[in-house]
Parts: sequence; structure tokens; C-alpha cells
Amino acid sequence: MIKPMLRAFLFLFSLSVMLSSSLCSSALLAADRPNFVVIFCDDLGWGDLACYGHPTIATPHLDRMASEGTRMTQFYVAANVCTPSRAGLLTGRYPVRNGMYGKRRVLFPDSVGGLQDSEWTIAEVLRESGYRTGMVGKWHLGHLPQYLPTEHGFDSYYGIPYSNDMDKVPGKKGRAVFADPDYRDFNVPLLAGTAGNVQQIERPTNQNTITRRYTEKAVEYIQQNQNEPFFLYLAHSLPHVPLFRDEAFENHSLAGLYGDVIEEIDWSVGQILEQLRKSKLDSNTLVVFTSDNGPWLTFGDQGGSAGPLRNGKGTTFEGGHRVPGLVWMPGTVPAGRVHHGLASTLDLLPTFASMAGASLPEDVTLDGYDLRETLTGDAPSPRDRFFYYRDDRLMAARLGRYKAHFKTQDSYTKDSRIVNDHDPPLLYDLLIDIGEKRNIADARPEVLSKLAEAVQSHRDGMVVAPSQCDRKP
Repeated sequence: MIKPMLRAFLFLFSLSVMLSSSLCSSALLAADRPNFVVIFCDDLGWGDLACYGHPTIATPHLDRMASEGTRMTQFYVAANVCTPSRAGLLTGRYPVRNGMYGKRRVLFPDSVGGLQDSEWTIAEVLRESGYRTGMVGKWHLGHLPQYLPTEHGFDSYYGIPYSNDMDKVPGKKGRAVFADPDYRDFNVPLLAGTAGNVQQIERPTNQNTITRRYTEKAVEYIQQNQNEPFFLYLAHSLPHVPLFRDEAFENHSLAGLYGDVIEEIDWSVGQILEQLRKSKLDSNTLVVFTSDNGPWLTFGDQGGSAGPLRNGKGTTFEGGHRVPGLVWMPGTVPAGRVHHGLASTLDLLPTFASMAGASLPEDVTLDGYDLRETLTGDAPSPRDRFFYYRDDRLMAARLGRYKAHFKTQDSYTKDSRIVNDHDPPLLYDLLIDIGEKRNIADARPEVLSKLAEAVQSHRDGMVVAPSQCDRKP
């Protein structure tokens, strides 16, 4: 594929083909090619859902999704904070390759960087193959016009451009602003529109109703595109603090405010899956539910749970990178399966392309694997390794069941500036020590040797892009 010169031509060509087809032909096309829906939460922990063991947060719709599909127990995101994780999902590339990393860690309202035009996204790959593409929710890959979703393959966008705690209004200091949240304390804009015409429609965004409104837009998108193959990316703003929920979910959960927020997201998933059933698209739509990183543990009751995993958001321990992963497509994805193979959001782009019969960019190095045969059959996962980054530093690596930590660093605490170097590396067997408690490096030097080889091979093939998060005006 050639980019960016032919992108406009290819899009217009595919659009003209679609417009020249009859409604019947469009319906046949949709029936032959699967739709894709990705539901991406913000700061949801591995242990926050009932189907992952939470004792008091009720998630009946997600539990049903798990029983009708596959629940992944070793599902990883590309990074442990927002911006790089989202870039990894959409591009299938570690953030050090696509430039969406930095010492600042994420993009802010004063940032001048964003996802570069040279990067291919899931939306662009699928749109070139005739798909409709829509995004609802939090973007966080650049708020300036040239970086918005509609410049990266999405036909339409409705959502906020960065985290819901940004654009804080002067007033309440410290964490007092989160204790009793008021959406007017955060001057976050709500954007909506199509390519070249994305407008601010509300500011500050009423975050009390944002999950409900995202859901309504997602359901509407499915209704409007049910006769064509589509990709819908729904990126919830929550449960990132500050926490908000619709009036109908106040005091809804035994687990307090945080539980209310998760239970409203669970309701949202139920609405989307029910619309797919009503539209008779359930057997032809692959739905993936996951989170951008682990829970923000330093917020206590408002920060969620990593379950048995160690630490959370911002760290390269398992609680930072390992997240819930539910995959649903009745009749295609095995029902009631608990899958223990390695998988990652990095794998979504090549997997979707494979299922859609779409071409992958020939001039781009991907870090994802095609999981089609794994998700739809009984083939083992082709992924046997994963690399854990903090900004551009390779902090840890996993090969098979073993994980080595070369550096460790806390996040969001008084000790978060301290970097601990480990020589020899810390070594854990994650199949029997999910909490990373027992260092077995002394007993398994041969494992460390194999991990060192895997890391060297990875480094040899890595070209680090300039940081977009640290770009200066």
C-alpha cells in the first residue's frame, strides 16, 4: 500500500463502488464480511468484572458475553497508560515504533503532537476494503485538527479528545476535586462531526450522561450501517477518575460509586449486543471488550481492582498491562471458553484484516499476530512473547510462561521517580505465580538466557520513532 498519496483516491474509489451497489448487494456484502466492534474502557482493572472474580460489582451483560464467547486470561495492552495504549491498539505497533510515547507519558491539552499520518490504523485498513468506520468516545491521540479520528480513517467521530480529568478549572485543590465530582470542574470539550467538519458541540461536557450518550450513538451507528460491513470503535471515558454515572445508576451497585460506573458500562455493553441481535448481525459481528490499562490503584475505592495481579496502571507489573479481554461472535467464536494463551490489543489489526480479507500495509512493521484461527478455532495462540515498555525503555519481557524484569518503577506514589535496575533480572513463572511474588532467577538461568535472546532479537528489529508526547511547540 502507498500512503498518503493514494489514500484519498482509494477511499473515493471504494466509496463509489459502495454507492453504485444496490441495497440488496450491500446486504449481501455485509453478510459475507464480518463487522467489528471494539469496546475499550479507561482504567478498568483485571479484577473489576464479576466474570473475572469481583465479588460485589454486578456485570450480567459482560458475564453473558463471556458465556456466549471467549474469556481471555492473558490479554495484554501495548502500554500501561492511555495514549500509548490506544496507539498500540489502532496501529498494531508498539508505541516506540509509532512515536506515541514520552517522558510526559500521555498527551495533554497543551500538547502539539499526535498520531502521525504515516501510521496505518485499523480504520484505514478496513475502509480501504470497503468498510464503514465510526468512532465514539475518548480519542487521546492528538486533539489538534490534523490528528483527530477523522484524519485516521474514521468516517465519523463523537467524543472527547483526551482524558476526562484534563482542562481542570481552578478551584478545588488536589484530590478534593475527585471526592465529590462535578463535571463543571473539568472544561473538557465534546466533539462531533465527519472528515474536515469536526466541531465542538459542548463544553464542559456533561459527564454525568456521557456513558449513556456514547451508548446511544453506538447503537445508532449500528442501526444506520447494518446493511454494510462496519467497524465501530467505542472508547469509554470511564472508569478513569473523576467518576460519573447517569442518574439511573446512582447507588446501583453494592461496590459504591466505582461499582455504579462499571455497572453502567455493563448496561452499555448489553445495549450494543442487543442491537446486534435485533439487527440480526450478532452471528456476523466480532465484538472485543477490553481496557486501555490496569486500575489506578492510588485512588483507592475509586481506582478499581487488579485482582490477583501485582500493582496497576503506570507500571510494567502485570496489573498495569494485563486486562480483561472478552471476544464474542456467536457461532464463530467458541462459547463458554476460557482461553489461557497470550493475546494483545496489538493483534487486533492483523486479525481483523485477516477476517475481512483486507490487505495489510506492506511497508509497515507490525508487532501484532493474526489470531483468527485461535479465536475462531482451537489453534494455539501464535503469540509467545510480549515486551513491556515505559516510555522508550524496555522494562520487562515475557517468553512463554516466564517474565523477566530488567527495571522496575512505581507510578503515582512518592517513590515513583525511583528506577530499580535488576542484574540479574527478576524472573517469575506467571502460570503458577500470577502475583509476581517469587523470584526464581537463581534457579532458572537457562530461562534468563532464552529471554535475553528474545530481547536481543526484538531490539535488532526495533526502529524508535521520535516522541510525540514530548514534542515542543
